[in-house]
Amino acid sequence: MNKVLKKVIVGALSATMVLSMAGCSKNSSSNTTSGSQSGSADQQVTLKLWHIWAADSESSKKPFLKVLDNFQKEHPNIKLDVDATENETFKTKIRTAVAANEAPDIFTYWAGGYMKNFVTSGKLLALDDYLNDGTKDKLLEGTLANMTFDGKVYGLPHTMDVGTFFVNQELFDKYNIKVPTTYDELVDACKKFRAAGVKTPMAVGAKEAWCIDMYLDILQVRSAGYDACINALSGKGSYEDPGIIDGARRLQELVKMGAFGDSPMSISRDESEVPFYNGEVPMYFNGSWTIGNIARSDKVKDKIKIVPFPKVGDKSDSTDLTGGVAGTFVVSANTKYKDQAVTCLKYIAQGFAKEAFEAGVSLPAWKIDIDESKVDPLTKQLMTLTDSAKTYTLWWNTYLEGSKSELYMNKSSELFALKITPEQYAKDLQTMNS
Repeated sequence: MNKVLKKVIVGALSATMVLSMAGCSKNSSSNTTSGSQSGSADQQVTLKLWHIWAADSESSKKPFLKVLDNFQKEHPNIKLDVDATENETFKTKIRTAVAANEAPDIFTYWAGGYMKNFVTSGKLLALDDYLNDGTKDKLLEGTLANMTFDGKVYGLPHTMDVGTFFVNQELFDKYNIKVPTTYDELVDACKKFRAAGVKTPMAVGAKEAWCIDMYLDILQVRSAGYDACINALSGKGSYEDPGIIDGARRLQELVKMGAFGDSPMSISRDESEVPFYNGEVPMYFNGSWTIGNIARSDKVKDKIKIVPFPKVGDKSDSTDLTGGVAGTFVVSANTKYKDQAVTCLKYIAQGFAKEAFEAGVSLPAWKIDIDESKVDPLTKQLMTLTDSAKTYTLWWNTYLEGSKSELYMNKSSELFALKITPEQYAKDLQTMNS
């Protein structure tokens, strides 16, 4: 693994380990298994595998399918029955399947609080007995923390994703507008773009709550600071912290001034990204996986750069980021073919880490050898950003578990739609800590 890349990722993971461990429950439940024992190594078996990279617009789709194809070629006795479902629909689909004990053998999911309910209800296979073959040594330090509960590992990570602020430098130059480094400059830039006829200064597919959360999370971290946010999320502090309320207020200020366009609640993530990739929208804050799509767009790939999200006050700066190791692959506790499922799990987790990184999708959670000539220039900019990171706040809707995550997303949508005040938003969230 490239020494510079290793330094960037290990440093970033070290910054998140306290958060990661805080997000892991000490509640435990033994796995309840059903079905026959795993078949012999030369037995022909079929494994069901579900994932979320369904649309061609998903930058992860191509590298992931490449990994699956390679696995099939190298493991002819294991046939994969693959099903892909769009992100939001997948969340409902997998919960329904798991509740009915009809989960696929392997599926992608989210770590932290998202996993917790499946773990405590015994729906996921504990992987510890399968990881003593050197697998753990291939992972970067700290990457298993968000998928470890009561000392047991229930998933394997693939990549590390970071909340990333993308700006179209050509548009800023065209309208003679300064790339913002502070919140006040961000507001000023949005006003100037609107006045110049750019209807949507910042892209967001607010029809999908998690896209709203991207902006809200970073605004709350910037306004309240890392400690206040983590204390609220962990139940040690309060969502009614003045800084958290201020972050919510600033989101509404941006909505009211048209920073996200005139009707952002009516469009999806994919729809919101089209004008950005066409070079019509100057700013976008979303996950680092966006780099892959930018690299495929001839209209903007040489015009976009990554900069720190603007500073708000003095409680946070560019060294405080959102994101972390959140994506994971897991095995159903009810699989009939545990050995084969784990073999596949290890292969796709490590393989996807490498392919996704080289495709400019995300940073790897594994120690892998990288051909720097294949690394996208924007990914190198991302590495520069993460190299200086001191803290990572896992995305709030991932950190929080089950109904708490749903409450957060519901309230963030109401806040964005101007249906509730920042104070009411904070009060409603605080019911989770009562």
